[in-house]
Amino acid sequence: MSEQFWFNTKTGQVDVGHLKPGATLMGPYASREEAEQALQTAREKTEAWDRAEED
Repeated sequence: MSEQFWFNTKTGQVDVGHLKPGATLMGPYASREEAEQALQTAREKTEAWDRAEED
């Protein structure tokens, strides 16, 4: 199994390893870079969904 990366919304840091998902974790992500961009990715997806609902 490859290494997993999680963005911790409480600490603002990337956690590495097999973690139990919780309210403060976003992921898992395949790379540290993806995890570091978790908040931006979520924001972009939310904005796209909002635009789609307006149509």
